[in-house]
Amino acid sequence: VASKKAGNIIVGNAGGAAVAERKANSRDLLTLIDPMCEATIRDTVLAAFPSHDFLGEEDVAPGKEASAAALDSKLSAEGKDWLWIVDPIDGTSNFVHGMPLCMPSVAVAYKGEVIVGVIYDPHREELFTAIKGKGAQMNGETISVGTQEDIGDAIIAMGSPPGEESMQMSLKGIEKLMPACRTIRMLGSAAIMLAWVAN
Repeated sequence: VASKKAGNIIVGNAGGAAVAERKANSRDLLTLIDPMCEATIRDTVLAAFPSHDFLGEEDVAPGKEASAAALDSKLSAEGKDWLWIVDPIDGTSNFVHGMPLCMPSVAVAYKGEVIVGVIYDPHREELFTAIKGKGAQMNGETISVGTQEDIGDAIIAMGSPPGEESMQMSLKGIEKLMPACRTIRMLGSAAIMLAWVAN
């Protein structure tokens, strides 16, 4: 429900959005819609589960160190076994440019272990869910990964991260993988790429 509410906000602003802030660099963007989606998810979750904790992307300073510290802090909080981890708009750069490859991504951890994942693509009305040990579904139907056994038959999904160090690692990965696989795609949304791998 929370992901669908945020998805409706995204679709309602599908023509693109102005950049409100640049976080780590000019490729790490924040719009006014990101915190709106995050607040919608937070309010929905905490209304249903008031004893649970919540960690949203917009609550964390830029950089991998800040992300790790925020997660560690939440996981070590006393009396909070359940933690909701949320990226309100995965693919913010796509969203800014009106590209329909942006969506909310939600994970739920119990005592530090992720047990539920939800990715809702509001542009295609596809709800991907996974429960640890129970497989994955799209719109309630069981899904599974492709059957390719040879990397030459595979399409590889990669990201274009905003951080310079991460970007350099991605470029090295392309150089090594491109000659071996069918092709590489960089869609700008890790969430949807992972969902499509599961499907």
